[in-house]
Amino acid sequence: MRELLDEFRQTIADSYHQLARISEAASAVKPAPGKWSPKEIIGHLLDSASNNHQRFVRVPLYDDLALPGYEQERWVAAQGYQATAWAELLLFWKSYNEHLLRVAARLSAESLARTVRIGGSDAVTLGFLVEDYLRHMQKHLRQILG
Repeated sequence: MRELLDEFRQTIADSYHQLARISEAASAVKPAPGKWSPKEIIGHLLDSASNNHQRFVRVPLYDDLALPGYEQERWVAAQGYQATAWAELLLFWKSYNEHLLRVAARLSAESLARTVRIGGSDAVTLGFLVEDYLRHMQKHLRQILG
């Protein structure tokens, strides 16, 4: 878990500096019809952070937990990320992920082994969710940064 947390920390730091070099105008460009702009991708990552924050906190506290999934397209549209300033989105993304990193670092081995069902899926461990969260974030950051 230590290595994963170090990778998480490095991903936040490196990506923030690279993302900050993207102009406001470039951050709003959609690569194709129906595709998200960098602003909307960061917004989606904020939604993912919000949902995973709940998971990281709740799973250690409750037995036999089942949590809802979320409709990512509708969440992005509902929150108007495309009309939000790029610098504001980036600062929120960085701060929220630094907080999630602190939360994840506090999880015990027992907590990481606990399971949860999300959106009616099969049960997964909290440890799986922490790693999956990082991999999901990295995938979307590569969409923006190449």
